[in-house]
Amino acid sequence: MKELSLNILDIAQNSIKANAKHVEILLKREGDRLTIQISDDGTGMSPAFAAEAANPFTTTRTTRKVGMGLPLFKMAAEQTGGTFSLTSRQAQWEGDAHGTTVTATFDTAHVDCEPLGDITETILTLIQGNPDLSLTYVYHSQAGEQRLSTDEMREVLGDDVPLNSPEVLAWAREYLQETP
Repeated sequence: MKELSLNILDIAQNSIKANAKHVEILLKREGDRLTIQISDDGTGMSPAFAAEAANPFTTTRTTRKVGMGLPLFKMAAEQTGGTFSLTSRQAQWEGDAHGTTVTATFDTAHVDCEPLGDITETILTLIQGNPDLSLTYVYHSQAGEQRLSTDEMREVLGDDVPLNSPEVLAWAREYLQETP
């Protein structure tokens, strides 16, 4: 993938396929360090599958035997001298704490660092395609913090206004394009 925001979208879509009701996307910029963390409350992965999830020949897809999302994200982080980690807890009982967290750090000053890309469109795509998803997005930098929560949006708008309506998406776009 050419932009990190597309990796974020891919991982969040995998969370949704894993029956996640809540997805949290955190971006933290500290100098030349960018940390990206995507967490969900989906069904999680078995320890054996989680240990191999960043291997391109490990996938849950039935249409092909190769999965490139996590391997490319891991490679993008590590080629800048950054790190990659995946933790997952598989759902075993109702109410059990489960889900997956993917974390990667990047040296943004490194010549091989991919650009972040259009994170605004990534977040809007997730809202538009999954209006019932509980999505939290937080971007933290030295300039401040920007936070968007679909749960908070629902509280303000009520049940009669869908989050994927053009007016709500236009407002969210404008809000996300403001610099924190």
